[in-house]
Formats: sequence, C-alpha cells, structure tokens
Amino acid sequence: MVNLRRLDLNLLVTLDVLLSEHNVTRAAERLNFSQPSVSVHLAKLRDLFGDPLLLPGPRGMRPTARAEALREPLREALEALERAVAPASPFDPAEATHSWRIAATDYAESTIILPTLATLRAAAPGTRLAIVEAVPPRLMRQAEQGEIDLGFHTSEGAPDGLRRRVLFAERYVLVGRAGHPRLKRRPTLAQFCKLEQVIVSPDGGGFFGVTDESLAKIGLTRRVVLSVPHFLFMVSALASTDLVGMVPARLVRENSALRMVEPPVEVPGYEMAMLWHERVHRDPAHRWLRDTIAASV
Repeated sequence: MVNLRRLDLNLLVTLDVLLSEHNVTRAAERLNFSQPSVSVHLAKLRDLFGDPLLLPGPRGMRPTARAEALREPLREALEALERAVAPASPFDPAEATHSWRIAATDYAESTIILPTLATLRAAAPGTRLAIVEAVPPRLMRQAEQGEIDLGFHTSEGAPDGLRRRVLFAERYVLVGRAGHPRLKRRPTLAQFCKLEQVIVSPDGGGFFGVTDESLAKIGLTRRVVLSVPHFLFMVSALASTDLVGMVPARLVRENSALRMVEPPVEVPGYEMAMLWHERVHRDPAHRWLRDTIAASV
C-alpha cells in the first residue's frame, strides 16, 4: 500500500501527464521540466508503486496494467484537487440557493432583519433565511459549529472570539400611547418617576435595568409595574394602556400608535453589532450577506 505521507503531489502530476503522452520528451515539454527531471520522477513513481508503470514500446511507452488502473482515478483525484484549491468563484446572488441561519432577538428582527428582507428577497430569490432565537451564551458555540451564519448582539458583552461589525448606535426614548395625557410634553424627573412603567427583562422577571441604574446614581427610583421578556410585547402594551416605557428609538420611530419624548434622565445607549465566525469571514456568499445587511439598516 502506498504511504500517503511519502507521496509527493508533483509525482502524481507527472504520472498523469506520462499516462496521457506515453512519451518522456513530450511529457517534459507539457510540464516545463527537463527530460532528465521527468525520468527521475518516473523512477520515484516506480519505486513508490512497486511497478514499472510505463515500459518501452515501438511507439513510445506502453502503460502496465497497474498504470491503466491508475489512469481514471488519478485524473479524477487531480481534477477534484484543482477545484478544491482554485480561487473562490464570484458570488452571484441571483443564482444562489443558500439557506442562511441567523440568531436574533425580536429587537434585532425588527430593526435589522426586517429592513433587509425586501432587498434580500429581490437580489437572491433562490435563498432561504431561518431566524433562530438568540441566546448570548450560545452564540460562540453555534457560530463555531456552523449552526448559525450570523448573530446580532450589543457590542458590549459580545463574545470576544467572533468577528464583529457595528451596524448602528441606539439610544433610549420615553414612549407611551399616542395621546397619552402625561406625555404631551417632556415630563420632569419627579413626574417620570411616578409614571407606571414597563420594562423588558431578557432573562425573565427582572424589574431593574439601565434606566434604574442611572436613577440610582442620583438617589431616585421609578415605578416599574410590568416586566416582559420581549420588546414587541412591550410595544403592544404601551399602545393599548397608559403604561410608559424606555424603549430603543429605532423600534418605535415609525409607529404612529405611539408617542416618543426625550426622557428627563440620561440613559446610556448601546452599539448593535453583527457577529460571525472566522471560518466564514472570507466566503464570498457570506460577505455578500453581511454587506447587504449593513447597507440596509
């Protein structure tokens, strides 16, 4: 059996040409080698396979039975290798049939994926998109194992092992239903603290968030009466009740059922980032998907 560790790929290329030409001189010309170099390769091949491979004949060289058996498998293997190491072909979205998987929260679905969807469908109609729930502790493993192509997360707290591209900076605004009697103008800090408020708690059931951290620094608290796990439910609750909430501005900027005002307390915003693994960083299709998303938000 041939030891693959001893195998020199150049020897196989030479053998492939020799089996095509049946002549050392013509093989040397095709390979741009000297005739002695091809003869040396042939000697090594004979030693490697334990077979003469090519024997002198009246019209050039005649392949042995072993060489004939090698001809087609060798050609197929070299062609497959050539395809494997060839430069990646340009990505044509119109002809693509990819199925992409993206990890996103309901916030990212609304502010990133939804604005991208029309462009994605028009440019790459043969592709499919699966959105899976984003669970921050799982993002690194999912991306590493190919379970997701992209994930979205705030820059702060995103896994260090993933590549990232910041898509936008987000800020918080105070939101209530259109016509809310307490939001006709910007409330004072005291009025703000008395309003019944709703909070999104991704981990479930929490009543303390970034707004409360800002208030705590100046010795104040607010009335948080409802804690929900998703922003979209929060928006529905705000539109149908007299509750108010601190909401990312992009989520409600075009919602006529809601009124936005600047909050009387300064709450730090955040950067929203797109995340992916190094293994797909240079893939033309993946690069196109990332650029399409970044250009749409």
